Amino acid sequence: MTVERSEFDLFLKTLLKPELFDDYCPNGLQIEGKTGLKKVLFAVSATRESAEYAEKIKADALVVHHGLFWKFHGTRTLTGPFYKRVAPLLKNDINLFAYHLPLDAHPEVGNAKSLAALLEMSELQPFGNYKGAFTGISGALPAEISGSELKHILEKKLSHSVLYSNPSDAKKIKRIGIITGGANSEWREAHKMGLDAYITGEMSEHDYHESRESGIHMFAGGHHATEKFGIQSLMKRIQETYPGLSCEYMDSENPA
Repeated sequence: MTVERSEFDLFLKTLLKPELFDDYCPNGLQIEGKTGLKKVLFAVSATRESAEYAEKIKADALVVHHGLFWKFHGTRTLTGPFYKRVAPLLKNDINLFAYHLPLDAHPEVGNAKSLAALLEMSELQPFGNYKGAFTGISGALPAEISGSELKHILEKKLSHSVLYSNPSDAKKIKRIGIITGGANSEWREAHKMGLDAYITGEMSEHDYHESRESGIHMFAGGHHATEKFGIQSLMKRIQETYPGLSCEYMDSENPA
């Protein structure tokens, strides 16, 4: 099956609605390649590793959560390691699609929703606010559990160690806020809403102390580890929409 790039691009835009987000990167088609897609590779990030693997399997497109271009990087030249990251895509006419905040926040295939589903959470509501847009999910666990129990569950689900700021062993967890990746400061929003716990990817030194002193459980399961489920949910949705399109997910070793 061949899917036209323009149709694939429109499908992603319609599903993920990037126009709703004031993001710090371009969402959508970042590198234009061949017009017809037969094989698509999915990965968390556009890295040299994922680009070279896309070349190896002769993919027509690479779809990622973390793309190549970020406002905080400023203007970049195609030299050195950055050139080596981009070259396999350019030389082989491989399209690059990237969706950042829209994939974090999506209520069906998003990173937060996908992690909430793994935890069997219910009563799901949009959570978090970045420049007027929700970027996460809040909801309830099936039953109250301890912080140490939730840490153990997360480590099994994520296959990754979890940093845990524990305000009290006696304080049980039922209602949780989730924003995956680098949203280490948003525990404050969870605390303000009266949630019992907050799950994200990273934790800073001061957030460890401040969340603990505020009485909310905080868990950081790794930026990459908490964001590998949304891209897989997106791949599944694309497979359902285009059953003849060859799709593959590539995971990476990333402890951060």
